Amino acid sequence: MKLSFHTLTAILMVFCMSAAAKAGSPNFIIIFADDQGYGDLSCFGSKTIKTPNIDRLAQEGRKFTSFMVASPVCTPSRAALLTGCYPKRVGMHQHVLFPASTKGLHPSEHTIADHLKSQGYATACFGKWHLGHHPEVLPTSNGFDTYLGIPYSNDMNHPDNKGKPRGGWEGMDILWKDPESTLTKWKTPLFQDEKIVELPVDQRTVTRRYTQKAIDFVKAHKEEPFFVYLPHSMPHIPLYVPDDVRDPDPKNAYINVIEHIDFETGRLLDVLDELKLTENTYVIYTTDNGPWLPFRHHGGSAGPLRDGKGTTFEGGQRVPCVMRGPGIPTGTVCAELTGTIDVLPTIAAITGKSLPTDRKIDGMDVSALWMGKAEKSPRNEFVHYTSRGDLEGIRQGDWKLLVRKPRARRNQKNKEQPTPQVMLFNLKDDLGEQTNVAADHPGTVQKLQARMTELDNEITRNARAPWQK
Repeated sequence: MKLSFHTLTAILMVFCMSAAAKAGSPNFIIIFADDQGYGDLSCFGSKTIKTPNIDRLAQEGRKFTSFMVASPVCTPSRAALLTGCYPKRVGMHQHVLFPASTKGLHPSEHTIADHLKSQGYATACFGKWHLGHHPEVLPTSNGFDTYLGIPYSNDMNHPDNKGKPRGGWEGMDILWKDPESTLTKWKTPLFQDEKIVELPVDQRTVTRRYTQKAIDFVKAHKEEPFFVYLPHSMPHIPLYVPDDVRDPDPKNAYINVIEHIDFETGRLLDVLDELKLTENTYVIYTTDNGPWLPFRHHGGSAGPLRDGKGTTFEGGQRVPCVMRGPGIPTGTVCAELTGTIDVLPTIAAITGKSLPTDRKIDGMDVSALWMGKAEKSPRNEFVHYTSRGDLEGIRQGDWKLLVRKPRARRNQKNKEQPTPQVMLFNLKDDLGEQTNVAADHPGTVQKLQARMTELDNEITRNARAPWQK
């Protein structure tokens, strides 16, 4: 069949317009650390950890000091980042997944990768997934073209999580002094797409290998828009670094790991510079929850915040975030409320493609906040759920209410429900959550408790089921 000159011209114009659109589309890189505290970057006040490359993102972009994750533990936090939803809405709220778990993030959920892939982006995940290790729910079933990484935390063993070495900070000291323990004491698998390709994974090299895969992917797709999700396994315990950069003193283990992540981040930023992609690439650096404080020098610091991982105090859910990219004002700081659940809607706004309308998404478009064009965040409230997915609090403006239910003791004869601990803080005056003013503001407590229950009831009614084996 012969095509007319006008038809050929029209096809060529469409092709050229499509190519031009792709060429003008910004790239996105999300670097997601694991269990890194609010106070563990030098640009967030650390006096012991030097992070010049991550600091560079803050200097060349924007630092967010009231950036929240939707859960104080791994699995639900990652679900929120990728879907823009509170974990309870997508059925991923009840703590973390283990090697024997039979559920995962449902492939019908709309992830950042799904959204960008539908616009012609090349998509990749290199690092810790922790949203289900079954083939039906791995990254390649959730919008990613390719995947290399561990399917759950690096302190979990394939296939039944048994046979693990001694825990606690003392056990971590022993492991740090024996770098070979990554191969002799653990059975954490490394996946390439849907298959295990290394068992156990050599955890000494994974940070470097994830980064190298990201670099190779960027180079391979430099002529088209790309999305790289780089969720590092570290600094979740056990801690390991390559032998050539290792400090043998276990007291310096955490510092060593963060500075290694920073160095690898610098390698990736240098490649963006070399390929002249810096001006058209958004780079976001943040973490999944606060530091695992009981591990002492194998855990991090929440800086001025109270407590850490596993709690709904600020140290558990307020995390460091720096980002750089087109339109983001350099050397600026934003103290407005936002968080990982807002990333998907904001990326959708930046790329100009609307999100699906057949489902509720909790995140908000905060692109004006990213770009420094708005003084106030559209997000005025944030619901706090425990690591087990139970409703525990709400932030509204400067007020934060926590209604903490004490855990019942085993074999407790008294069947009466323990009295909840009601805590009200004004974060503007009391960032460290040291002064409970609930007794002074009963009206505020009542209003906030009613609102958090109202929001949770809506999420519960409209929650979507996870994938189940």
